[in-house]
Amino acid sequence: MQTDLASWARNTDQGREADAILRRCVHCGFCTATCPTYQVLGDELDGPRGRIYLIKQVLEGKEPTRSTQEHLDRCLTCRNCETTCPSGVQYGHLVDIGRNLVDQKVTRPWPDRLRRLLLRKGMNSSLFAPAMRLGQAMRDMLPDSLRRKVPERRDVGALPDVSRHTRQVLMLTGCVQPSMMPTIDAATLRVLDAIGIGARLGPGAGCCGAVNFHLDAQSEALDQMRANIDAWWPLVEAGSVEAIVMNASGCGAMVKEYAHHLRLDPAYAARAERIVSLVKDVAEIVAPHVETLRSRLTPGVRAAFHPPCTLQHWQGLRPLSERLLLDLGFELQPFADTHLCCGSAGAYSVLNPEMALELRDRKLSAISQTRPEVIVSANIGCVTHLQSGTEVPVRHWVEVVDEQLRG
Repeated sequence: MQTDLASWARNTDQGREADAILRRCVHCGFCTATCPTYQVLGDELDGPRGRIYLIKQVLEGKEPTRSTQEHLDRCLTCRNCETTCPSGVQYGHLVDIGRNLVDQKVTRPWPDRLRRLLLRKGMNSSLFAPAMRLGQAMRDMLPDSLRRKVPERRDVGALPDVSRHTRQVLMLTGCVQPSMMPTIDAATLRVLDAIGIGARLGPGAGCCGAVNFHLDAQSEALDQMRANIDAWWPLVEAGSVEAIVMNASGCGAMVKEYAHHLRLDPAYAARAERIVSLVKDVAEIVAPHVETLRSRLTPGVRAAFHPPCTLQHWQGLRPLSERLLLDLGFELQPFADTHLCCGSAGAYSVLNPEMALELRDRKLSAISQTRPEVIVSANIGCVTHLQSGTEVPVRHWVEVVDEQLRG
């Protein structure tokens, strides 16, 4: 694709990065076939190719409008298009640049600004945990729109003494998972303990930065990335941990991009690269120890595995995860359109509920035809979003493994 960037963009870091990405695009349209929003809306501007043109126009000097902003907002950032693209277009990085530029030029309506501010501040607030506990206590009285976002609270169970293990890893504290579904972290601790690995939390670490980054606050997100690196660095530098384990693929996908986002920061670029080299999804840690676990598990669980976009398109870990589940004895049931997003996409399901529910129901309709005993995934957002539309239990796969180990 030929470009002629405006003078204000031509010599900026963002402009140069965007220009390199744009020039790889041959506008073949393969990406539209796998774009969830294009599948639903059928609008060229709600597919990757159309959004690429919109971003190109802005970089070439055309003033963006509220319509431009809405088309970019409707992108789920699932990166399915990147998996499909024969030219290697890094659409995810391009849309990050495009959204940032458009948000600088187009003022959002105040209700939209308020929603985004409340989401950012609320999900990163120390008050989120007590608010979630209150919501869970009053869950039956909440309206449907809120009840869908409040999972039932389950018993965490006893936690192991992980200090006895020679092998140690770090786990991300995260922002919402410890409050919404603490059973995922507890299950991860016990499963890792069962294979001889101790997991601990890095004091001072918090949200990975994804919430702020995708809600018009990229500067605040970069500060969160730096804070996490600072929290992890003493243990990493001392060689006390062999990996940083992620049990939420959305967080893992973001932390694996720290080196990209901080590449121009002289104080953090090298350390970010070191951190990224240590980041592993929990499936990557468990996979080499299948034999240790399999004899203690009950085979034959009829399950549908929903691979989150951040697992399969961002990190390329769908094959490893599916192989792991099969080796652990799950009977995985194939269903249509496993490559398409379920509609969760972080805060997307709150900001774009109609699209999110349409995609959720399509996903669940395909899954329901396999009649699974349980639907398993690898990201809290997908788990809660899918659970809101079905009576079939939806769990993180590590929870199911943990329950069998304890049972």
